[in-house]
Amino acid sequence: MFRKILIANRGEIAVRIIKTCRRLGIATVVVYSEADADSMAVEMADESVFIGPAPASASYLVADKIVEACRATGAEAVHPGFGFLSENAGFAKRLADEGIVFIGPNPHAIEAMGDKIESKKFAARANVSVVPGHVGEIDDTAHAIRISEDIGYPVMIKASAGGGGKGIRVAWNRQDVEEGFPAVRAEAKASFGDDRIFIEKFIESPRHIEIQVLGDKHGNVIHLFERECSIQRRNQKVIEEAPSPLLDEATRAAMGAQAVALAKAVNYDSAGTVEFVAGQDRSFYFLEMNTRLQVEHPVTELITGVDLVEQMIRSAAGEPLAFSQADLAINGWAMESRIYAEDPYRGFLPSIGRLVRYSPPEEGESADGTLVRNDAGVREGDEISMYYDPMISKLSTWGPDRIAAIDAMGEALENFHIEGLGQNIPFLAAVMDQDRFRSGRISTAYIKDEFPDGFQGTVPDAFQKDLMTAVACAMHRVVAGRAAGGRLRDDWIVIGAGEHRPVLVETADGGLKIDLLEEGRALSLSGIDWRPGLPVFRAVLDGRAFACAVQPAAEGYVIRHRAATSRILVLSPRSAQLHDMLPPKKAADTAKLVISPMPGLVVTLDVEAGQSVRSGEQVAIIEAMKMQNIIRAERDGVVKAVLVAAGASVAADEVLIEFG
Repeated sequence: MFRKILIANRGEIAVRIIKTCRRLGIATVVVYSEADADSMAVEMADESVFIGPAPASASYLVADKIVEACRATGAEAVHPGFGFLSENAGFAKRLADEGIVFIGPNPHAIEAMGDKIESKKFAARANVSVVPGHVGEIDDTAHAIRISEDIGYPVMIKASAGGGGKGIRVAWNRQDVEEGFPAVRAEAKASFGDDRIFIEKFIESPRHIEIQVLGDKHGNVIHLFERECSIQRRNQKVIEEAPSPLLDEATRAAMGAQAVALAKAVNYDSAGTVEFVAGQDRSFYFLEMNTRLQVEHPVTELITGVDLVEQMIRSAAGEPLAFSQADLAINGWAMESRIYAEDPYRGFLPSIGRLVRYSPPEEGESADGTLVRNDAGVREGDEISMYYDPMISKLSTWGPDRIAAIDAMGEALENFHIEGLGQNIPFLAAVMDQDRFRSGRISTAYIKDEFPDGFQGTVPDAFQKDLMTAVACAMHRVVAGRAAGGRLRDDWIVIGAGEHRPVLVETADGGLKIDLLEEGRALSLSGIDWRPGLPVFRAVLDGRAFACAVQPAAEGYVIRHRAATSRILVLSPRSAQLHDMLPPKKAADTAKLVISPMPGLVVTLDVEAGQSVRSGEQVAIIEAMKMQNIIRAERDGVVKAVLVAAGASVAADEVLIEFG
């Protein structure tokens, strides 16, 4: 076994690998860029080595710097995590030449299956059904257009070395290819150091199911069942689960056998994933193979009890697999939600900033027997940088069945509080509460189908209206009571969630009783855990425990429970009458402005003062978190002023261009 391992990665996966190494008694070294100097991974590792500027192309993607860090620290092996150099056969060969072990598959397997163009060629030669497409290299945009029109729209433009949802565009017509091909090539170069692109037919509304495989250096290969990864946005997985609600035992066995056969054909000797596109009729065919650890590996670990990082290390050290296929079985159900620094209310655009508050749910086993696991590489006060993937953490839950795992996830999301930047927790909670998701009737088009106009939260249901009323009353008694020196009236009008509710509030059994005077019933609020300044209110309403995000507003309180948010006022009857007479506030007129929807870097500005622009025309490209986002004009007009320059950093809502 190795004495010291260098982790050529950052963030949550670096922390994840450190935890396993600690349990195995292996010392760790992490490399870090300027942006990660104060990171959690650097704090946890036994040693750390600085490798350069924040952009990955100048730090994490530079093999020479990784090798030099190994030499300087005496690390015997390198775990690449995922992304960066994890599927770079040249890097694996370079380490071998230096006498350093690569904790991953052999270079031949990486070359055969890790490169998405070569993997499709290899699969075709092996008589494996693949998605129709062009598997050769593409010269330029004109060549991409000819290929796309030969295949037939829609097509998917993908980076050959891509992964993690980066370097992918769906093109529905010629214009999409003209704009998308150069953007994908630029993203591929920036993220992976490889700008080769391939194009394949885009299959509408399929399911994305992948098989986890594991091999050793003695010819043994097994699979650890499947993961369902169909809940995706912009080809980026958002929610994963294991097993899949689609598969029956026969289909599961067939997919597993095909994945193992493919892995054995390339002498696969580490953890890897064979991905399939599946129809609702359980038909399936090979899509690609990822020759690395997957982001979503925790759900497989939760249903099998196998530490995949440990198995990768043991295989790299030459140990044979300690178990066979017959030793493995599916135990329960697991869910994973990716917590991203992105604003779901702004089309899920990246959100950069500091984690002013970061309070994840408590990990471990709950009273009902479910489990919570949170893989994170950040702490309160850390900054989410524009240079890397926007993931904050991976929240996973386990339950004896699918509904138990979903309910555990909903509760865990309810208890996850983040402030300082946009984050997608409300959206994830909304999905957990949807009947369609809970039934398992999903596809890769799920988000597009269920949220065609984007995400604007959900309307409070009956329980949430009661919750918001009770919470607002409880907060108001504390806040207003302090201001009034303890002399506080008991009758109030609660305004919010589309309702005016006269209430009478009184203490009862250490909590509150809230009489809903016009409804002939009362709410019981007990176990209150809140004081002014706390961003989360926890209590039990009518026997049901809950947590909600709260904050004072200019008037009243803003309360969010899962995906439902409302501003709630608690007023005296006379104040409520006067409030109803106030005129509605008018929104600011921004029709003549082009505003940056996110913080990022201005890559190009495509217009100048005096230029006529038509609606839908590209006016700029903003890059954030390795993704290039095309900004288009929303109206016809003449440019009055360009207020930023190419290469400038901009904030969300900053004005880029003004029309006359």
